[in-house]
Amino acid sequence: MARHAGRGWYGRVIGAAVGVTAVTAAASVWTAQAGQTPSAPAHRAAPKTVAVSPVIAHSSDAGAHAVNITIDDGPDPTWTPQVLQVLRENGVKATFCMVGPQAQAHPDMVKQVVAAGHRLCDHTVSHDTGMDHKSESYQSQQILDAEKQITEASGGVRPMYYRAPGGAFTPYSRTLAASHGMRPLGWNADSKDFERPGTDAIVSTVKSELANGPTLLFHDAGGDRSQTVAALRILLPWLKQQGYAFGFPVR
Repeated sequence: MARHAGRGWYGRVIGAAVGVTAVTAAASVWTAQAGQTPSAPAHRAAPKTVAVSPVIAHSSDAGAHAVNITIDDGPDPTWTPQVLQVLRENGVKATFCMVGPQAQAHPDMVKQVVAAGHRLCDHTVSHDTGMDHKSESYQSQQILDAEKQITEASGGVRPMYYRAPGGAFTPYSRTLAASHGMRPLGWNADSKDFERPGTDAIVSTVKSELANGPTLLFHDAGGDRSQTVAALRILLPWLKQQGYAFGFPVR
């Protein structure tokens, strides 16, 4: 997986965000996400986490002729609702790889993602694409603090995957995430939408990279994502016309 350069904007926005601020538990319990259990009342122990494979997932649970739509870096109050609308119009479920402080800042968006039947993925606290060169304690903080922020923002639904920023996985980070029930998540086709090359270029890139495998990478934050929204409006119906099913990454 190629490492994305120039994607340290979260570091500038978040700065030295290393702690996790507790938020009041949501009154509603969101259980639409497949495989999740309701958040436990305060006087009960939380459900036990079931460990998953630490091997980076690329394939789809919907079979050989299927794709997984994955959306990174949000949620964003402008672009996430538009992405959700396109997915809804096409009857497609996706996996949203969220940055912890973004989830914490926009809990209503996180809840909308879950309520629509999409899955959550931990994309760390600071989106540090060089975290594979950092200490294990730093990697742990980035992964586990984000997990907590996303879970609290969702009203108790835990991330099912962990995607390292820029593909900066390490054996330690993969094993840690897997022990918390988060399957490490890769990608096969990078839309390059983060670079804003134009809608036609995004569509062309995805079509040309489909042969690499089923997991497609898009973004709903980090800047103007209007090209991504427009590209999804073209690609989702086209993928259906080509006979592709839509699934989630394997667990």
